[in-house]
Amino acid sequence: MDHAATPPSNHPPSESPAAGSPRTRALTEVPALTEAAIELLRTPNSLAMLSADDALVVVTHMRLVTFPAGALMLREGDQSPNSYMLLVLTGDVSVEMNDPASTHPMEVSVLGPGSLIGEMALLDGQARSVSCVATSTVQAGGLSRKALERLIDVHPKVAARLMVAIAKRLSDRLRAAGEQLAMMSQIGKA
Repeated sequence: MDHAATPPSNHPPSESPAAGSPRTRALTEVPALTEAAIELLRTPNSLAMLSADDALVVVTHMRLVTFPAGALMLREGDQSPNSYMLLVLTGDVSVEMNDPASTHPMEVSVLGPGSLIGEMALLDGQARSVSCVATSTVQAGGLSRKALERLIDVHPKVAARLMVAIAKRLSDRLRAAGEQLAMMSQIGKA
């Protein structure tokens, strides 16, 4: 995979992309993907705490973003002023971290439809903790920080439930990482 070249269709979901950037479109313009997004937002991989109505409200604030196979979707260390998260609708994504002992990134996992990526940066605006690369053509629903702010203004209760669901997902991952570290510590003592 060529991680150096970012294809022209790879840009954050935004209503006003930089001059020369291709435009995204509202996810709701594609009914089949809208329905898929509503269902996928409610899976255990994603944000199971949302009702179907909540998920529909969130989806109305999302943009459809398409990445060709090999496209760098998120870059580790990137701190874009327009942070966003992506809900994978179709395709697979390789999650990678820089490996200081190697010139090649280390694959951490492969994610498919229903997976969320970039949710930490959406909430805190900090640098990306991993890189994500499309291993096949990926269609994703993107929720930008500006769209989240609009959601907070227009639908504060839905936005609160969304943020609680994201926080629960992040705390589950943090607990799992803690358990893995504890196991590795025990293995190191053996």
